[in-house]
Amino acid sequence: MNENVVDILIYLYENYMDGEQAPPSDQNELRDELLQAGFPATEIDKAFDWLDDLAHNSQSPEGDAHKKQSLRVFTEEENARLDLDSRGLLLFLEQNNILTQTARELVIERALALDTPFITEEELKWIVLLVLMNQPGQEVAFARMEDMVYNESPVFLH
Repeated sequence: MNENVVDILIYLYENYMDGEQAPPSDQNELRDELLQAGFPATEIDKAFDWLDDLAHNSQSPEGDAHKKQSLRVFTEEENARLDLDSRGLLLFLEQNNILTQTARELVIERALALDTPFITEEELKWIVLLVLMNQPGQEVAFARMEDMVYNESPVFLH
């Protein structure tokens, strides 16, 4: 089984973070459940660290609520790890007020924190969803992103 951190994050979201079922109160119980589900221990530890860092780095999006649109220039590493579709998705989400500039930067930071050489557009959608879930006051943006993640057909936002 070649599971990665994103697969674990998706598993956790779908089983616990969507509000239908409470996660085990003890992290060791959750770790045991993930091991029983077939996830490698090293990837579980990385997923927990990733979530801890996300919680630590999450900020209120109000800091850039009144800023004008800006052009984001991607670094060489960002271009190598985020393909054109992924970068286009970020631009689309920002232009449609799903991501603020601050949230966009957090998404990029969290994507690059994954221990993978390449982040697919689908993986990036999940990262955006998890970032928005941890941003205070972003309930509407989170709901719109959740629709994008779960709908197979493209979502046209007006």
